Amino acid sequence: MLLSARQVEIMALAKEQGRVMVEELAVRFAVTPQTIRKDLNDLCDERALNRIHGGAVFPSGNENVKYEARRSMAALEKQAIGRAAAAIIPDNSSLFINIGTTTEAVGEALIDHRELMVITNNINVANRLRIFPSIEVVIAGGVVRGSDGGIVGEAAVDFIRQFKVDFAVIGVSAIDEDGALLDFDYREVKVAQAIMANARHVILVSDASKFERTAPVRIGHISQVHTFITDHCPSASVRAVCIDGDVRLIETSQPAIS
Repeated sequence: MLLSARQVEIMALAKEQGRVMVEELAVRFAVTPQTIRKDLNDLCDERALNRIHGGAVFPSGNENVKYEARRSMAALEKQAIGRAAAAIIPDNSSLFINIGTTTEAVGEALIDHRELMVITNNINVANRLRIFPSIEVVIAGGVVRGSDGGIVGEAAVDFIRQFKVDFAVIGVSAIDEDGALLDFDYREVKVAQAIMANARHVILVSDASKFERTAPVRIGHISQVHTFITDHCPSASVRAVCIDGDVRLIETSQPAIS
């Protein structure tokens, strides 16, 4: 498709900002929202953008990368994040662990813990931890997502709601500048929301690349977590949200302050 000058500029804005919204574009270009919607529909038909409610997002370079490949991305950073999260979780605890390669790193770091009850919708976490007698593994029921072994859907949500645990370890696909926590699959979002609502202490684990991505479905806000563990937080606004919301920020690439 031959792009118009306006569509070329819309693409440039989407690439720079991660997302573009219909109303804002209509004002910027002094055209009707209907005209912008047609531009976005054309661009999405060509898979140049991905449609979201009220606008469109620039496709993330990592969005379609296979799960095994994602494991190798920022692997050392994820291992450090996993160790930092495991250090917060004491023996004789109950916890949720959701889907994600970073949450899997947390699971790996927990193998020396004693008397844990781990409830998860992540088949990979369950399979890794099931061999350790001191860790009881409880796995959610529901639809198994073939791409990553995640269990999603209403059955998984209902299962999670039966529990009230000490800790929740959650990962996300993207973190917005305003502190919004985002994902690609609305079914996984429902499970993540249930996990956050039924834990006494929520630990968000995410490497710094998640600040460079965008995703269309909102899980919640960083102010809803108690501890945020990352290798590095490059966003001043997210740092401010953590301070305002009394969220403990742990950066594994920074030297510990005694």
